[in-house]
Amino acid sequence: MAGPLRHIGKKILRHHLGLFGAIIIFIALVVSLLGNLITPDKTNNANQINLPIALLKPMSSILFFEVPSPESQSFFDAWWNGRKEPLRSVAIQGYRIVNDTAILHLYHPEGKVLEEKLALKSFNNFRVHTKTFILGTDGFGRDLLSRVIMGTRVSLSVGLVAVFISLLIGTTLGLMAGYFRGMTDSVISWFINVIWSLPTMLLVVAISFAMGKGFWQIFIAIGLSTWVEVARVVRGQVFSIREKEYIQAARVLGFGPFRIMFRHILPNLKSSLIVLSISIFGSAILLESGLSFLGLGIAPPAPSWGMMIKENFGYIMFDSAYLAIVPGLAIMLLVMAFNFVGIALRDALDIHLQ
Repeated sequence: MAGPLRHIGKKILRHHLGLFGAIIIFIALVVSLLGNLITPDKTNNANQINLPIALLKPMSSILFFEVPSPESQSFFDAWWNGRKEPLRSVAIQGYRIVNDTAILHLYHPEGKVLEEKLALKSFNNFRVHTKTFILGTDGFGRDLLSRVIMGTRVSLSVGLVAVFISLLIGTTLGLMAGYFRGMTDSVISWFINVIWSLPTMLLVVAISFAMGKGFWQIFIAIGLSTWVEVARVVRGQVFSIREKEYIQAARVLGFGPFRIMFRHILPNLKSSLIVLSISIFGSAILLESGLSFLGLGIAPPAPSWGMMIKENFGYIMFDSAYLAIVPGLAIMLLVMAFNFVGIALRDALDIHLQ
């Protein structure tokens, strides 16, 4: 009696962990979609550099004198690409207006008295407001929270592209190998084993070098290196499905092989493909983060979590270790969420486990 109860208890635990993972993924999806609409730094890639305020502690508040950009933007452009950087953005301790001149008392981390004069006639308007940096700033004075939020979009994008490419290539090759067998299976299996024997990181680096370094090139390179597991699983399941009575009946009715594969066999693989997709999603996020940490992934200033860890790695031994820990925790939490959801879906969709 203890055995079945223990099994039920583990299944309930996996179900709750899967629910927790789904909530994390949903929050990450909403955050990535809103993007620049909710980030404190609304510029492109949250890359507004302000060296005087570098390495501010979390919850620091600084007064800013800003001259907004006069260029107009559509809502969609501001949402996807971020707002144009202001013509002037200066951290100040105070200011005063004398005639047509703004005298700014510049912020200095060591309290030095510095002033700057700006002629008000040279621009249309300005604003003075207080910015609160919830997670502080990095070594370039960029808002860490904004960079982490925008990094969510990068991580989910690479996972989505990797899943799409993996399913497209892996499912097609697996169906052909499992259905046709013979020489077709031997050739495809040989190709799968060759790719399987190569280290994934090395394969991605080779493909990225061949395609060139860029935002989408890295995504495609990761997708081209993660399809092997899909092909192996699909091939193995097609071996048994092709012997079922309804497949034999389809052959007798004169249906072509590709119609049988994609209309009759493929729908029966959806449970396995869903679980594999979740697994590939998490693996792709880890792979992109590792490449960016090594300097082989997405080029700066794109806010990749792996790149953020690399940029702030030197602060781990000092009192600003959170600059590297925060993006590291974001990677861990999102990948863990996908793993939890994958395990829960496996329990829910696997007939044998049920």
